[in-house]
Amino acid sequence: MKSARYLLPLFILILATASFAQDHPSVTALPNSVYVGADGKFESAPDTAVIQFNISVQEDSSQAAYQHASKDAEQVREVLRANGIEPKAATIGFLSVQPMYDWKNAKQKVIGYRVTTDVTLKLKDFSKIGPITQQLADANVSERQTLNYTLENIDEAKNKAVEDAYRRARNSAETVARASGRGLGELSYASVDTFENQRIPVPRMARAMAPMANATPAPTEEFTPQDVTVTAHVNALFNLK
Repeated sequence: MKSARYLLPLFILILATASFAQDHPSVTALPNSVYVGADGKFESAPDTAVIQFNISVQEDSSQAAYQHASKDAEQVREVLRANGIEPKAATIGFLSVQPMYDWKNAKQKVIGYRVTTDVTLKLKDFSKIGPITQQLADANVSERQTLNYTLENIDEAKNKAVEDAYRRARNSAETVARASGRGLGELSYASVDTFENQRIPVPRMARAMAPMANATPAPTEEFTPQDVTVTAHVNALFNLK
């Protein structure tokens, strides 16, 4: 009976160890080696602002809706030119024309047509964000706007995060080697994973803001965009001298 009392805890311990091992790359243990893992990161200010908004209009006929959308698109071009930006710098999605139905009517009568499209603008000059978003709100051409900051040169940031993680891993390996009276040899194996934080854009309702245009500054004025953080994890196997 006494031996049975200790079988269950031992079995649980073995299962927990096996489960933990699955979270790491499988590496065959080698004599005279040390296996370490470390996290690293690199933070950088974003280099690009991404403004996204839509053009959405509804009229009694598809032709009238298309003409209305064309007029709103021209207003967008005027806003861009007024801020020293060529309209071709913005990208536009496909134009969607949808009939609108009266669902209360059993015959589903068409009561109008809606034309929509999405526009994306990338800016390197952050000083233009406030004027452009405010003027788009004043023009009343969009139902929504979103502003997102990103880092376009993400590969270089990932490289720096990996360098930081490897430096930390090597430092740990050197500590283990020194504590055991050995010297650290060459790298035998390494695995790398990188991650970047997700930027969550906050929608801005253009039509709701328009009446306040002259009363308050743009929401982005005098603030600093949050840094983009890239993290990396390195597992490394070193030989011991």
